[in-house]
Amino acid sequence: MRILVTGGAGFVGSHLCDRLLSNGHDVIAMDNLVTGSTDNIAHLAGNRRFKFIFHDVTEYIYVPGALDAVMNLASPASPVDFARIPIPILKVGSLGTHNTLGLALAKRARYLIASTSEVYGDPLIHPQPETYWGNVNPIGVRGVYDEAKRFSEAITMAYHRVHGVDTRIIRIFNTYGPRMRLSDGRVVPNFIGQALRGEPLTVYGDGSQTRSFCFVSDLVDGMVRLLLSSETDPVNVGNPAELTILAFAQIINRLTGNAAGIAFRPLPVDDPRVRKPDITRARTILGWEPQVAVEGGLERTIEYFRAKL
Repeated sequence: MRILVTGGAGFVGSHLCDRLLSNGHDVIAMDNLVTGSTDNIAHLAGNRRFKFIFHDVTEYIYVPGALDAVMNLASPASPVDFARIPIPILKVGSLGTHNTLGLALAKRARYLIASTSEVYGDPLIHPQPETYWGNVNPIGVRGVYDEAKRFSEAITMAYHRVHGVDTRIIRIFNTYGPRMRLSDGRVVPNFIGQALRGEPLTVYGDGSQTRSFCFVSDLVDGMVRLLLSSETDPVNVGNPAELTILAFAQIINRLTGNAAGIAFRPLPVDDPRVRKPDITRARTILGWEPQVAVEGGLERTIEYFRAKL
């Protein structure tokens, strides 16, 4: 197939490009490099089946030739970005999704939107199934990302119902791995960066809040499986192995040999207390479940950041 990956120079997008190319597809990566980096795709330079287009998807998109699929991963996804660039986040989730859907319609291409577990907000149901409608503060700092993704799901389903676009919705839970930004603001790069610098790891609240961590290769496998499936309703993809933030910090200190310990800070506003996917649908429909154990994935991620530092 010939596939457009928006956000293709980002953390997840670049790994997706690698996977699609390894599967024999032609890939066009599109990115405006607000949070992505050409360093993530530099190894693809000279590959005749790969092309990079520098473009902002909130503007009209032109791609010459046929497309078989559009995989829309364009959006900053880090808490530091929610406060730094809230309006671009809202625009990429709304205008960007609208433009990429229009492109898929024009090209008669299959369409996949990368949504997020953030559509569930601070969940009142645990673990979170796809049938849960969420508990989101629409005017909070995190709301710019949460509501942008909720809108992107709504317009994707509208294009599916009204225009017959062959759509897919993947709800991505916490994902980590090489090519994350060290200044990303999310827990994995924060903890690893602090540990490698010999600093105490910053844990908010008492660290009892939970997260589940999926290695990027597992996520990408779920994305590809969903694209190739016939499922049009949302599907959670994430690792259901739940850890407290405090336990996670202790694992990273142990793996890095960091003796500086942990520093506790006040809990941020609207920080979800729990986050764990119900992956029953992914197991049943896609035959998918994570293969990489958390510590194994962390060792690979630590080595990546050690080289960066």
